Amino acid sequence: MRHLLEGTAAVFVAEEGLFGKDLAALSAWIDAQPAWSEMPFVVLTSRHEQPRVAAWRKSIVETLRNVSLLERPVQPITLTSAVQAALRARSRQYEVQALIQAREKAAQELEALVTARTEQLKEANAALVDEIAERARIEENLRQAQKMEAIGQLTGGVAHDFNNLLMVIQGGLDMLDRQEDHARRARLLQGMRQAADRGSALTRQLLAFSRRQPLAPEAVDLRASIGGMRELLDRSLRGDVHVDLEIETAVWPVEVDAGELELVILNLAFNARDAMPKGGEIVISASNLDDWREGDIIGDFVRLEVRDTGTGMSEAVRTRVFEPFFTTKEVGKGSGLGLAQTYGFARQSGGSVRIESEEGEGTSVILMLPRSRKPVKDALRSQLDSRPAKAAGRFTGCVLLVEDDDEVAALVTEMLRQIGFEVTRAASAAGGLGALANGRMIDVVFSDIMMPGAMNGVDLAREIHQRRPDLPVLLTSGFAEASRRAAEDAGVRVLPKPYRLEDLASAIRETMDRARGSRH
Repeated sequence: MRHLLEGTAAVFVAEEGLFGKDLAALSAWIDAQPAWSEMPFVVLTSRHEQPRVAAWRKSIVETLRNVSLLERPVQPITLTSAVQAALRARSRQYEVQALIQAREKAAQELEALVTARTEQLKEANAALVDEIAERARIEENLRQAQKMEAIGQLTGGVAHDFNNLLMVIQGGLDMLDRQEDHARRARLLQGMRQAADRGSALTRQLLAFSRRQPLAPEAVDLRASIGGMRELLDRSLRGDVHVDLEIETAVWPVEVDAGELELVILNLAFNARDAMPKGGEIVISASNLDDWREGDIIGDFVRLEVRDTGTGMSEAVRTRVFEPFFTTKEVGKGSGLGLAQTYGFARQSGGSVRIESEEGEGTSVILMLPRSRKPVKDALRSQLDSRPAKAAGRFTGCVLLVEDDDEVAALVTEMLRQIGFEVTRAASAAGGLGALANGRMIDVVFSDIMMPGAMNGVDLAREIHQRRPDLPVLLTSGFAEASRRAAEDAGVRVLPKPYRLEDLASAIRETMDRARGSRH
C-alpha cells in the first residue's frame, strides 16, 4: 500500500503474500482510482485446489479487477512477458490520462473563450441595438424635417388662400349688416359657410400631414388619396404649373403608409415645379402591373409615375439624385432630402423607384408600389362632401359648457340655445368641477380639450366619470387627432373644430343616447 500511494506502474505479487490479510485498504484504493486508471496486477498462484483456497482466489480476482494469473512453476520468459504486458497497459493508461487532461484543458480554454466571446457579442449586440435606435431616431427626424420643409413651401400659398377665405368671411359679415334683401343675405351666408369649410378642410390636411406618427402601412386607394391632394397641390404650385391626374379607374390599392405617400407626392411635385421655371405640366399617373419582377422583387405592383415637362437632368446628376443632402438647388432652396426620402419610402414599402430623365426633355420619377390584398378603409370624407343630417326635434335641459375662449364660448352658447339647451359656462376644468359640485342640474357636459390649468378636457372627463358615471361628456378640439387616442381610452367622443350647428346637435344627441343606453 505504501508503494501504491507513492506511485507505481504495476504490481507483481504471490498469492501467499495476500492470503489471510486485511485487504480493505487495498480494495478502497482500487475503487478510488480515477476513470482513466486500472492498476494491472500480476498474481503468482499455486496448484492448491482446496475449496477454501479456490474461493479466496476468486474473491482476490474480483477485488483486484485487472488481474493476470500465472501458475507455478512458470517459465522466466512467461513471467517477464506478463510483467511487460502489464507495464505497457499501464503506459497506455498514462497516455489516456494525458489525453483526458489535454481535453479538459482545451475544454476549459474553450469555455473561457466562449465566455469571452459571449461577452463581446453582448457588447456588440448592445451597441447594435443603440445604433439601430439612433438610426431610427435620425430617420424619424429626417422625415419630420422633410414634412416641415414641405409645409414651409406650402406656407405662401396657404397664407394667400386663408387671406382670401378671411376676406370672404369678414367682407360678408360687413355686408350682411348692410343688406336687407333676403336672397342676397342668403348668398352672402352661403359664401361665408363655403369659405369656412374650405379653411377647415385645408387646416385638417396640414395638421394630418405635419404630425409625428410611426410608419403604419395600410391599404391605400391611390385615386382617393392623390385625388384628395388635388386642391392642396393646386394651392402649393404656381399658377403656371398645371397638374393632371391619369389614374386608372380599376387601379389596385397599395400597401404603404398613407402619410408618407402624401409627403412623397408633395416633394416630387415641388421638385417638378422648381424644374419648370417658366411653367409647365405635371402628370401623376398610376396603372397596374401583373407579376412584375425586378431583381428579388416579384409580384403584383402598381406603377405610380410623376412626370414633368421641365429642364431634365444630366447623367451625372441622375446617378446621384437619391443621395441624402445632394441637391443642385441654390442654398436655402432645398435640403436634398426629398428624393432620398422617396427612395427610402419605396424600399421600406417593399417596392422600388427609378428616374428617367434627359436634359431638356423633362423628368419621370417612377415608383413601383406593392399591391395590397387588404380591404381599403373608408376614408374620412371632407365635411364639404358629407354632412350629418339635421337632428330631429329640439333638446331640453342644461349644458355645462367648459371653454376658456370668451368669443368661442359666446358663439357656442348661442348655438346650444338655438337647439333648445340652457347653458352654464365655466372657463376651466376646475371651474367645471366646481359648477357640478354646486348641485346644479346638468344634463350633458361639453368641454374643450386644450385649456389652461393642470387639467385638460380629457382629465375633466375622467374625473366626471368617477364622480357621476351617468353624466354624458362630449369633448371638442381644434386638433382632434392629437387627443383622439386619450379620449378613446377614456370612452369619450371628440367633435373636431370647426363644426356647424347640425354637427353639434348630432354629436350631443349621440352622446346622450349612448349614456342612456349604458345605464340600461
